[in-house]
Amino acid sequence: MRNTKIILALVGMSALAGCLETDGGRALTGAAAGAIIADATDNNALTGAAIGAGAGALCDDAGICRRSY
Repeated sequence: MRNTKIILALVGMSALAGCLETDGGRALTGAAAGAIIADATDNNALTGAAIGAGAGALCDDAGICRRSY
């Protein structure tokens, strides 16, 4: 069941990530994904959300989720 949660979270958040254009939107999506994945792996959901939010907000600065148009 835990693997199913992780897979569904990753697929869902990946689909949403392409639609997000602002740092705030990416941070919210990252926070949700981090919390779901942390909960599914028996870790602290709040810590997962904080890490996910930071990663989402900074992914375009790192060149990971930057659009190429």
